Order: sequence, then C-alpha cells, then structure tokens
Amino acid sequence: MASDNIFSGLKVVDFSSFVAAPGAAVILSDFGADVIKVEPPSGDPWRHVHKIPPQPAADEPYQWHLVNRNKRSITLDLKSPSAPQVLEQLVKWADVFIVNTPHPARKKLKLEYDDVVRWNPRLIYADLTGFGEKGPDANLPGFDITAYWARSGLLSMTRDAGAPPTWPVAGSGDNATGVGIYSAIVTALYRRERTSKGAYVTTSLLAEGVWSASVSIQAALAGAKFFGLHDRMHPANAALNVYRAADGTWFVLIVTPDKLAAVAKAIGRPDLLTDQRFADPAKLMANMPELTAILDEVFSAQPMARWYEVFSGAHVTFGAVRGPQEVINDPQLTANDIVVPLEGAGGNLGRTISSPIQVHGVAKVPARRGPDLGEHTEEILRDLGFDAKGIEDLRTSGAVPKVNEHA
Repeated sequence: MASDNIFSGLKVVDFSSFVAAPGAAVILSDFGADVIKVEPPSGDPWRHVHKIPPQPAADEPYQWHLVNRNKRSITLDLKSPSAPQVLEQLVKWADVFIVNTPHPARKKLKLEYDDVVRWNPRLIYADLTGFGEKGPDANLPGFDITAYWARSGLLSMTRDAGAPPTWPVAGSGDNATGVGIYSAIVTALYRRERTSKGAYVTTSLLAEGVWSASVSIQAALAGAKFFGLHDRMHPANAALNVYRAADGTWFVLIVTPDKLAAVAKAIGRPDLLTDQRFADPAKLMANMPELTAILDEVFSAQPMARWYEVFSGAHVTFGAVRGPQEVINDPQLTANDIVVPLEGAGGNLGRTISSPIQVHGVAKVPARRGPDLGEHTEEILRDLGFDAKGIEDLRTSGAVPKVNEHA
C-alpha cells in the first residue's frame, strides 16, 4: 500500500454488506486508506450473488472483488459475549466507521452511533439506510431496486410508453449511492480537519434516487405539465430520439436547434429543411410521427460505422447503445483508467472497474482482489493489540472463528 497517497494513514472499519456502503470504502481504499472489512461468520451475502440468477453466472465472485478490493477481512460474531472487546478496539482504531445494518438489528448488536462514539469522539460514523432514518418506513428493508428505483419514481420513467416497469441493472443505484456516502464521509473528514470534531453522516437509497430523478421530481414540485413517457414512434421531438442502424445497432441521437441544418445535409436530406410539413412549430409537432418515420428509413439504410462518421463529423451528440460484452472493449475505458488491472483474483478476472474519481498527479493504489472470508483475522487482532492468549480466548468464546474454520 502506498504510504504517500491522499488517504494514507486513514483507518476505515467497514461493517457494511452488499454494494453501496462497501463501495464507499473501496473509493477510500483506492486513495490509500487501510480498510478492515468486518463480516459475520457466515460472511457478507454479496460473496455468493454471482451464483444467483439473473446475475451473470461465473466461477469467480466478480462482484465481490468490485466492492471489496484492497480490504482486509476479519470475521466477528457480534452475538458472542466477548465480541464487544473487539468492537471497542476497532472503534478506537478507526477514523471512519461504515455501517448499513437495519436500525432495529443494529440496536440489538450495539452498533448504533451512541453505542460506539463513547469510545472515539473523533469518529466519522457513516450510516446508509434504505429509506432514511425517520418517517413511517424508516425500518423497512431496502435494496436499490425498491428504494432507489421504485420509490424515487425513477422506475416509472425509465421505460417506453405502453411498456411495464422493467428490472434495472443490478447495483446501478447502489453504486451511485456509494459515491454519495463517500462524499458524506469526505465532507465530515474535512470538517474534522477544521474543528477536530467527529460526525454522524448519512444518506439513503431513497435520497440518492430522488436526487438522480430530481429534474422530474422538481418539475412535479413546480406543477409542471408532463409530456408522458417517451414513445419513439410518436416522440415529443424527433431530434431527441432512439434510432436503429442497418446493422441492428440502436443509437441515441440528440440534435440541438443549431445543428439541424448541418445534420439534414450530412444525412443527405436537406429537403427536410424546406418541407412544408415541418415548416413551423405547430406543423412540426403535428407531423412529428412522419418525420420520425422518415428518419427511421434514412438511418436503417446504413450501418452504425457510417453514422459514427456522419455525426462525429457534424459534431452532433450521439451514443451507440452497447451491451456489456462490447463496453469492456471500448478503448475509452482503458485510455481513461476506467478499467484497470486486478491483482490476484484468479480465473479470468484480470481486470476490474476503478472508482469514477481521478485526481491528477495522484496514482490510485493498484487494485488487488477482495479478501477471503476472515483471511486477515489474526493479523488484524494483533494490530488491535490482542496478544496470542487474547486471540485464543476470542476463538474459544466464539467471537472469532477458529483457525481454518473457513478454509
């Protein structure tokens, strides 16, 4: 681990599970933080999701490494009478403490802010919930599909007219929320630098979902008139639509008013600029389906490579719709360190996705595999000040598993 990175020397205890909160810890680790992942004896359930449809099936737990790389793992049974000894030392060791256990269970496990801050007043306690800490549904269990996507309104809008709500991409709301809780942590660390005070910071999947949907939610707050769901055959604007090239590639096209003439000429249809059906705003709105049909015919006659040349030549905003197997071969990802090497994962998993933050002049810590369950338990206990007898006593009490229990 680099000794001169931005967060070198920062100590993070990650008590969280699944995606969003562990992802925040990964970003800290990318810039040098020492992150201890604390797991129950059964492990974080996210270790096993690569075997559960509809997640893409693979031998290697690819999604585990994504949000747990660069961490050390200790197993701890918080229900053991001896566990508070370890918890206290973890809290005293830590600068940042990340947790997403639902509050009813968190209270029983003595993981609430008031339970732990007495051991370390300078602690940054980062709390991620599904629906927020207050309100009638504060204690509901929440995943990103329910809290971030459905409850926020996003899932009602990300579909075409006439289609039912669909199933979003796994972890997409979680990953956005991970950046949010990371931002809260860094904000609190900056405050601590100025005041020496710790902090209790929080966000929720719901808050992050509403923030992502905020243009439409703010429109609703303003009493705005909505146009309804997008219908590509009858769009509100044919210049902002999805079209298909001759090779079957769908692409998003965004033609701003200042580019209309250039695009019409570039696609070989300058006549559209003088067509009486589209001569004024009222006629254009009335005949938008006809214009869409014309553009469908034009774009379906040439492959995407041709339209790439045309649109890039005219400096028009566009984007081909890519599948995951195509995305990983996009040269932009390697050129911009979006995809980076992953050390030690084994199998075919030689690359991973870096966190979406770059600081010029600062190299991130090289990504290394996520830890095996409890892999660093003894090492961490020694770091926390436990001697050989203390560690053996913890094993005997069941607070930490016995050696090779998870081998």
